[in-house]
Amino acid sequence: MIQKARPALLPPQDVGDTVETLMVYPVVKAFLCGSVSGTCSALLFQPLDLLKTRLQTLQPVDQGSRRDGMLAVLLKVVRTESLWGLWKGMSPSIVRCVPGVGIYFSTLYSSKQYFLRGHPPTALESVLLGVGSRSVAGVCVLPITVVKTRFESGRYSYGSILAALRSIYRSEGRRGLFSGLTATLLRDAPFSGIYLMFYSQTKRTVLRGFPCSVSDPSDSAFTPAVHFGCGIFAGILASLVTQPADVIKTHMQLSPMRYQWTGQAAAAIFKDYGLGGFFQGWVPRTLRRTLMAAMAWTIYEEMMAKMGLKS
Repeated sequence: MIQKARPALLPPQDVGDTVETLMVYPVVKAFLCGSVSGTCSALLFQPLDLLKTRLQTLQPVDQGSRRDGMLAVLLKVVRTESLWGLWKGMSPSIVRCVPGVGIYFSTLYSSKQYFLRGHPPTALESVLLGVGSRSVAGVCVLPITVVKTRFESGRYSYGSILAALRSIYRSEGRRGLFSGLTATLLRDAPFSGIYLMFYSQTKRTVLRGFPCSVSDPSDSAFTPAVHFGCGIFAGILASLVTQPADVIKTHMQLSPMRYQWTGQAAAAIFKDYGLGGFFQGWVPRTLRRTLMAAMAWTIYEEMMAKMGLKS
């Protein structure tokens, strides 16, 4: 009796390599989609980030003056540093965003695939995914974030990003490169967790309410507008909650020798500026973070859909 030949089985190591390749390839796509989306939004909204930093670092003597508003600061920058002065800090912003947003989205994508196994995240799962992904990205790019903040403040005159990193390392050591780490995590991790929770839940609710004539809401021409609108809503809420941590982070990165830990910086800000000091620059920051996150997620989701991947 002739037996049919059985198909040859791959050695265990080959099976592992194949699975690993299949997992890594989508993660690389997610990284590229995230990097492109982060770069586009960073280029557009850098002026808002610069205005936020300038407003947060106004001297206490200027507080209460009608000249410390966002429009006044914008006009002052244009008058003293030209229109292109609004894009000061653009190079470190791009250097930070390209890998930073890419790391965030690729970590988020791989975490979803590993932990959720394809089912939609609950509100708590969205918070945990956002917190974990942003923490990883935030730690990886923090030295560039420190350089970016100092470029935007106008208080430091570094020749280049590399020169800034060398100067900070020589004068302040590794601690200087990671100044404001705790405050940054207290800002970014909750922001991403809250943002992802509201974004995911709102998007699901809105898409579920599409007319019955739309067989697949995810393929609708209105989907980008839905993504952007949900991103705006989620961004406003997340920005307001995390604004105090952003102010503390800015002060610690600009004056690392004065502030040795987060509580010390918070106490000094309260003493010099009062409770309102923790919300300095909230308007440009809310505009920037909200629009930037909404645009980044819209571009990311559209690119992932074009590549045949579910975000």
